[in-house]
Amino acid sequence: MSITAEVKQRIDIVELVSEYVSLQKAGRNFKGLCPFHSEKHPSFFVFPGQQTWHCFGACGTGGDIFSFIMKKEGFDFGQALQLLARRAGITLTSPETLAKVEDKEEESLFQINESAAQYYHHLLLTTKVGEVARNYLSKRKVNIETITEFRLGLSPDSWETIKKYLTSKGHEEKELFQAGLIIEREDKSNYDRFRNKLMFPICDIQGRVTGFGARALDDSLPKYINSPQTPIFDKSNSLYGIDKAKTAIRQKNLVIVVEGYMDVLTAHQHGWQNVVAAMGTSLTEKQVNIIKRLTKNISLALDADAAGKEGTLRGREVLYHSLDKKGAEMLPYSRESARSMHKGEEPSPLLAQKVKLTSTLDAEINVLCLPPGKDPDELISEDPAAWQSLVEQATPILDFIIGNMIAKVDTTKAKGKSLVIETLSPIFDEIEDPVQQSHYVRQLARELKLEESEMKAALRKLRGNRKRLQPTEPREQSRLARQLVSNPIEEYCLALLLRYPELRQLAQELLPEHFEYTENRELFVRWQSSSDIPPPWNKLDANLLEQLNYLLNKPIIEENNREQQLALSDCILRLQERLSRKVEVGRELMLDATRQKEGINAELAKLDKEGIDSSQQLKEILIKRTKGIK
Repeated sequence: MSITAEVKQRIDIVELVSEYVSLQKAGRNFKGLCPFHSEKHPSFFVFPGQQTWHCFGACGTGGDIFSFIMKKEGFDFGQALQLLARRAGITLTSPETLAKVEDKEEESLFQINESAAQYYHHLLLTTKVGEVARNYLSKRKVNIETITEFRLGLSPDSWETIKKYLTSKGHEEKELFQAGLIIEREDKSNYDRFRNKLMFPICDIQGRVTGFGARALDDSLPKYINSPQTPIFDKSNSLYGIDKAKTAIRQKNLVIVVEGYMDVLTAHQHGWQNVVAAMGTSLTEKQVNIIKRLTKNISLALDADAAGKEGTLRGREVLYHSLDKKGAEMLPYSRESARSMHKGEEPSPLLAQKVKLTSTLDAEINVLCLPPGKDPDELISEDPAAWQSLVEQATPILDFIIGNMIAKVDTTKAKGKSLVIETLSPIFDEIEDPVQQSHYVRQLARELKLEESEMKAALRKLRGNRKRLQPTEPREQSRLARQLVSNPIEEYCLALLLRYPELRQLAQELLPEHFEYTENRELFVRWQSSSDIPPPWNKLDANLLEQLNYLLNKPIIEENNREQQLALSDCILRLQERLSRKVEVGRELMLDATRQKEGINAELAKLDKEGIDSSQQLKEILIKRTKGIK
C-alpha cells in the first residue's frame, strides 16, 4: 500500500474537515458553509462513504483530504502529505535516506540469491543427488556449456538444505524468507521453498540473480514454480535470459519471445542468442519497456493453438481488452490459455492487447506461428532451417489477426462479412497511427469486397455503440448495486447535460417522464427549470446531492463536442423509445383488462338469459377475476 493510500485509510475526512468547518448531519452525509467562499446557505458537503468533499455553490470544486488541506492551507502536495502523515502517525523518511536503506536491503537479497544459485549449481554438477537432474538435461540435449553458462542447479529433496547452508554463511532466516527461499508455517517454523527441483536462476539485465524458476523432477504438481514477488523479483518485470541475450538483441535489432526456460536454453545453444522467455505466462508492458531499450522489433513465438488456428480469434472478448496505460496489465500469452480456447472454454484476451502495445509503446510486434504440436526447443533441435524460415517470414500482428479471422469465416455471405467487421472493429480502434489505420481499413475492405466508405461507416457505428453501451462505472459502487437504484442511460444523459452546458439545446424534447428514477428526475427538473449555469444546487436534499456528486464525477468517454452530441442524442432516443414502449404496454394492459371485464359481464348476462340463477356468490367468484381492473 502506498503512503498516500495509508494516510487516507487512517484519517477520517469528516473528522478532519470538522476542524475547519462546522458540519451538520444531512442524511448519510454532512453539510456546512463552504470554507472557500462567503455564503449564507450551506453548499459544502462531505461524503464519508466516498471520503470526498464537494462545494455545490460558487466554488464548484471538490476532492479528498489532500486537496482539502492544499486548498485550505495553501500547501503543495508534499507539504500536505507531511502534515497528514504526522496526523496519521506515519513517519516519512527523506527520499535520500529511504533510498540508502532500500539499496542496502536489496544488495543483501542479491547476495543471498547469488549464494543460493552457486550452491544449487554445485549440487547439480558434482553430487550424486544431482544425477537425476543431469540425466533429464541430457535427455533434453542441453550440453554442459549451456548448463554452465545459465548456471542451472538442483534443489535436493530435503526440507532444510538451502536454509542450513545460507544460515551457516551468516544470513538470517528472516532474510531468506524475504528472498522467497523459505516458507513459514502457521506455527512459525519454516522450510525450503524449492525441493527436488531443477533450478533456473533468473537474472536482471545486469546479470544479478533476482529469483528462481524451478521444474519438478518427479510427478508432483505444479510442474513449474517461481520465486514469489520480493523487493528484487517481480515476474511481470523479468525476462528469462535477458542478461545473456542483450548483446545479440542489439546486434540483430530483434528479440524473439518464447514461453519457457528450455526454449531459451535450446535457442542459445543453437546460436539464437536473441531469444528470451516471458516464463510461461505473459508478456507485460514492463517487459516490453525493458526490451525497447535494446530493440523495437519483437517477434512472439506462438504455438498453433495460441496463434488462432483453432478458434483463438473468436469473439469480442478475445480481441477487445485494452491495456491500461497507467499500469502493467498482463497480456495473456500461454499455451494453457490457448488450449482452453481450443476446447471451447471461455476465451482469454490475447492478441488485441499486443496491438495496443504496438501503438502505445511504439514497438513493432510480429508473430512466428509454430507448426502444430511443436515447441520452439523441439523445432530448433529437429529442424533449424524451418525455425530460420519462420523468423524470416514473421507476420505483423495485424496482418496475422486479419488473415486468421477471414480464414475462419465465409466472407461470401453478408452475415460473414458483418461478423468479421464486428469482431475486428475493436482492433482497429487500437491503431493510433492514422496511416496504418487507413491501410488496414482498405486491406479489410478489399478482402471483404466492400467499398472503403462502407467499411468506414460500419466501423464508426460499431465504435459509437461500444462507447455508449459500456460506460465506466465508479470504483466504489458495484454495477449491480448501482442498477438497483438508478439507470445507466438516465445517468449518462444527466452527466452529459450537467457537465456540458453547451448541449442544452439538444435536450429540448426531454421530459421529466423520461426519467424513471426519482433522484434522476428531480435533478433533471431542477436543471431544466433553471437558467443559471450551473444551477443553484445548495438547497438540494442530501440524497439528491449525493447523486449529483456521483454524476458530476462520472467518467465521460466522449472526448470532443461532436462525440458528446452524438452520445447525448443516442441517450435521448433510447429514453424516448423506453417511454414509448411503456405507453404501448400500458395501452395493451388496459385493452386486456377491458376485454376481460367485458367477457365476465357477457358470462353473467348469458346466465341470466338462460334463466340460471346467477347468485351473488357466483357473481363474486367471477368478479374476483376482475379485481384490480375496474
